[in-house]
Amino acid sequence: MNESLSAPEALPSSREHLRELAQLFVRLGTIAFGGPAAHIAMMEDEVVKRRGWLSGVEFLDMISACNLIPGPNSTEMALHIGQRRAGLIGLIVAGAAFILPAAAITMALAWAYVALAKMPQLVGILYGIKPVIIAVVVQAIWRLARSALHTNFLIALTVIAVAAAFAGVDEMVILLAAGVVAIAAQGFRGNLAAGPAIASTGLVTKAAISAAPFSLGSLFLIFLKIGSILFGSGYVLLAFLQSDLVDRTHWLTQSQLLDAVAVGQITPGPVFTTATFVGYILGGNRGAIVATVAIFLPAFFFVAISGPLLPRVRRSPVASAFLDGVNAGSFALMVEVTWQLGRAAVVDMTTLVLALGSAIMLLRYRINSAWLILFGGAIGGIATTLFH
Repeated sequence: MNESLSAPEALPSSREHLRELAQLFVRLGTIAFGGPAAHIAMMEDEVVKRRGWLSGVEFLDMISACNLIPGPNSTEMALHIGQRRAGLIGLIVAGAAFILPAAAITMALAWAYVALAKMPQLVGILYGIKPVIIAVVVQAIWRLARSALHTNFLIALTVIAVAAAFAGVDEMVILLAAGVVAIAAQGFRGNLAAGPAIASTGLVTKAAISAAPFSLGSLFLIFLKIGSILFGSGYVLLAFLQSDLVDRTHWLTQSQLLDAVAVGQITPGPVFTTATFVGYILGGNRGAIVATVAIFLPAFFFVAISGPLLPRVRRSPVASAFLDGVNAGSFALMVEVTWQLGRAAVVDMTTLVLALGSAIMLLRYRINSAWLILFGGAIGGIATTLFH
């Protein structure tokens, strides 16, 4: 336990630490646009350079720790910083302060989305935003490929996992099998015969079932599962939402899923607040609260129990190999769901030009995605007004 909590005379200092954590992460949760990489860069500037709460090496250790547990990386960084600064209470304060502003903004947008759903102007804006979102996800896939697929074995494993994803293999099976295969390859370096083990999971396919009745309990369990097993980029969330809420339960349409992704991009804070939007669409205010709590709750648990252990675990060859394999599986899931979403978003020449143009601007010129989303919405609104 943090020593600052053990002595009575240290309590005023501990309260000051909690206040500083709350102020910092409320601000970041309100203004931190740009996705997990941008969030973590802002945190590094605040807690290493400006405040000196951590050394650069300690901050990098925390990033490594976050990569070894499931959940949203930028939120877990906030939790680790809070735990290091003020113990378990600091973890809770930092996490809540980072999540709640973004969730509140997302709920407000979800309310507007439901209230204004039939307005032609909103339909046109979303028509233009969706192809831009596809380009944003393609950019994330490209970045993940460059960092995660750094050996021929991982490239081969990813190709098999992509094939499995398109064949309908369950996303949890793909992730776990990819991790296990990578561990096996670590033990028998150079022997790629273990790779086809992914293919053997093809018997476990996504069930094609009729629409399931909606309940808050089922919603909680779906998002609790996602928060408990999702490794890699926040965009892997899309694969799970597609599988659980579009393909299996049929609670969402693919168009609504794209709209949820769009809202996740234009709001600050964690990308996982997409769950807040989805929960509101399905169950109003209670649905939004249930989905938000469920998807973030595992991160609080994993950080709380793993914080003291992960500096040692992250150096384990087995853990490193498992993470490499899971990243390859995550990449495969992103490729498959982006293909599905792209087919729903790119429906004519206007949306094709928006998708290709946005991809070029993001990959070649690194334009801020928020500006492209605004531009796409404007183009969509104008096109809908002129031609429909």
